[in-house]
Amino acid sequence: MIIDPLSLKLFVAIVEERTIAAAAEREHIAASALSKRISALEDHFRTPLLRRTNKGVDPTDAGMTLLQLARGVLHDLNDLHLQLSEYSSGIRGHVRLCANISSINQFLPAEIRSFMELHPHVQVHLEENVSEAIMKAVAESAADVGIVTIGSCRHDLEYFPYHTDQLVVISPKEHPLARKRSVSFRDTLEFDYVGLPVGSALHNQILRATNELDRTLKLRIQVNSFDALCLMVEAGLGIGIVPKGAAKPYIKGLRIRCIALDEPWAERELKICVRSFEALPAASRLLVEHLRKKEY
Repeated sequence: MIIDPLSLKLFVAIVEERTIAAAAEREHIAASALSKRISALEDHFRTPLLRRTNKGVDPTDAGMTLLQLARGVLHDLNDLHLQLSEYSSGIRGHVRLCANISSINQFLPAEIRSFMELHPHVQVHLEENVSEAIMKAVAESAADVGIVTIGSCRHDLEYFPYHTDQLVVISPKEHPLARKRSVSFRDTLEFDYVGLPVGSALHNQILRATNELDRTLKLRIQVNSFDALCLMVEAGLGIGIVPKGAAKPYIKGLRIRCIALDEPWAERELKICVRSFEALPAASRLLVEHLRKKEY
């Protein structure tokens, strides 16, 4: 049996959609035909790939292995198509870049611009996510390159230095903390907080620091971006902790103050992560090399 890429695509769809019916609708194929293709895959590999439950379907251990490999194969085929069939439009590659909010707000706009000026025939698809989800996406071949804030590392990825950022406290101009040049994290816990989404590296870091002090974070409201956080702070809904570079564009335009955070963990490392640098498509390798230069 020569494995049909369509069968791999359908298998990925089932795992992502969790039901055969939803996957069939997404891929515009009859559910019975889809089931037949999956059965043929299971017969070929002589092992179950999906586990049927009352909530839908889940991949078996063999299915998880196939999922990761299938995503890689499908991406390679897509990359082959882009590089060979789209020469007429001048496109020479496609990079799936997944990055956290800190890198997108502080560094990536200028760096991607300079990269595309050097390589105008490469397409970059940028998606924002939290660091844990980014590492998972890279490990499972759902993204080529990731940029994360290092908290915990996965052993199945390669990491390269990227940037460091400095966390600061922002407050309304009339806030009691606004008169200070620096403040400890302990002293901030007396006040209400504006926070970022659950699962973000910064949110997790703040919760860890709070737990280490055996205190409770007074989280009044959560938002999805640094600009929204700055606006909520200006409105008096609380204080916040953000990277200094992300707060800088808002300091002059909003009635907020930036206060140094006097903690060892206030300086954070950002890293580039890939499954294997040597195995990356040419366009992805070019982007990683460009991001590591730090000179634009």
